[in-house]
Amino acid sequence: MLSIVIPCYNEEARLPRTIEQVEQYLDGKHLSYELILVDDGSSDGTRKVMDAAAERNRSVRLEALPRNCGKGRALAEGVAVAKGSEVLVTDADLSTPIEELPKLQAELDRGAGVAIASRAVKGSRVEISQPFYRVLMGKAFNLLVQAVLLPGIWDTQCGFKLFRADVAHEAFAELTTDGFGYDPEVLYRAKKRGVKIAEVPVVWRNSAPTKVSPIKSSLDMFRHVLRIRFRR
Repeated sequence: MLSIVIPCYNEEARLPRTIEQVEQYLDGKHLSYELILVDDGSSDGTRKVMDAAAERNRSVRLEALPRNCGKGRALAEGVAVAKGSEVLVTDADLSTPIEELPKLQAELDRGAGVAIASRAVKGSRVEISQPFYRVLMGKAFNLLVQAVLLPGIWDTQCGFKLFRADVAHEAFAELTTDGFGYDPEVLYRAKKRGVKIAEVPVVWRNSAPTKVSPIKSSLDMFRHVLRIRFRR
């Protein structure tokens, strides 16, 4: 069985379409799955959307945080209850289409413990790009990540990652980064255990608006990367 974990914070507008796309694709492939939606303390109608999905589809499971804790923490809560042999974590905007999943599954079949979608390796296709300043900030962040944590990984921040279940449970159980900078920590923890990480070119489409504050979130992510690397 495949577990799909989606963190949801004020996603009332985008979530219905995302749920529909995931259901249509996986049901069409006749795959066994559970869709775990984690409400990260939303203040809009996100929970109503989640409740409606769970009511009509018993493959949909709900988790909720008592307050907004951040994307990393929401994913950790969802992964903790996942029952599948593979765990896909993806964003509520589905910027990487669910149809890209087989590319990641093929890497796990070839022995990887983690397969991550990438916008930066040969063969990737960015159909709708981020604003130029966000692209530059992302490249600067990746250079830091490569320098101190994950040399050779060109895009840690694409929010579409497939884990072997044991790798997901171990890495997320130890997660200390609650916010948007969770990706490097999870991948670093997997790498320290000798897990093979495969970077996979995918189709990607920027979805606006974003909840990432360009300055504050970037500074927080830089700080978390340095803390992870130099923690005693």
